[in-house]
Amino acid sequence: MPDKFEKIETTRVKELDEILGKPFKVLDDGFIRVVDYMGSDSSVVQAARVSYGKGTKKKRQDRGLIRYLLRHKHTTPFEMCEIKFHIRIPMDAWRQWIRHRTANVNEYSTRYSIAIDSSQTTQPDEWRIQSKSNKQGSTGYFDSQIGTEFSEDEKKLHNLARETYNKRIKAGVAREQARKDLPLSTYTEAYWKIDLHNLLHFLKLRMEKNAQLEIRKYAEIIGNEIVSRWVPYTWEAFLDYQMNSYNLSHIEMKILRSMLQEDHETVILIASEAGWLKMKEDKLIMNLERAEFEEKLEELGVKKPW
Repeated sequence: MPDKFEKIETTRVKELDEILGKPFKVLDDGFIRVVDYMGSDSSVVQAARVSYGKGTKKKRQDRGLIRYLLRHKHTTPFEMCEIKFHIRIPMDAWRQWIRHRTANVNEYSTRYSIAIDSSQTTQPDEWRIQSKSNKQGSTGYFDSQIGTEFSEDEKKLHNLARETYNKRIKAGVAREQARKDLPLSTYTEAYWKIDLHNLLHFLKLRMEKNAQLEIRKYAEIIGNEIVSRWVPYTWEAFLDYQMNSYNLSHIEMKILRSMLQEDHETVILIASEAGWLKMKEDKLIMNLERAEFEEKLEELGVKKPW
């Protein structure tokens, strides 16, 4: 055994302690708050240096080491940090949230308790139009005149569902059955504990612009208001290497290389062989992979080559 061990101290992060237990409001009646946490940026560094050896500290300081780990996808050290949240969220968004199976969860049970008397409501200018190119997404909003009608219908539906539920409960219907017609807009609550590595994966997916707006609002608060305080070096690296960066496929790299060489003929050949340039009635047929590449070019300020 070693003759001397490092002194073990409980890691506390002043910036996170200041908001511990504080609820951040989300949507009309939702919230998220930190209940507890373990570890910090220094915990990531400590775990990495056990793996890489004492010499690592001389080569890289904490920030540089964390950036190296995240850049090269050495994720194990980030699992040394954990955080526990208390969440109130509409059930439809919670269904997406719970698909991330890398956390410990305990949800409010409407078998044992009366359902939370709150449902997410939609303002007249918040009704989104179904996207034609993305089956699971939306694009733009209905005008407020049409939205007002939708919101009025929503209110009637919520009232009827709650009145029906309350009537069943008062009559003595079992709670597990009385709840069955509550809408997905009904709020639920849960405790959700997750390690930092898997939390970053959650944020990568749920902060994306194509994620559903409701869950994206929760993710943005977790990232911008909580993780940024808890592990600032990790958060900075996450934004640089994951959220605000692009991966290029082999096809995309070949096209970009040909574009830089001003070899337009090869660009068209590669894109055609990939099935990106199929035509119908003199118009390009929608191709999701091509569209995603075009978005990358637009972000880089590069004109698409077809």
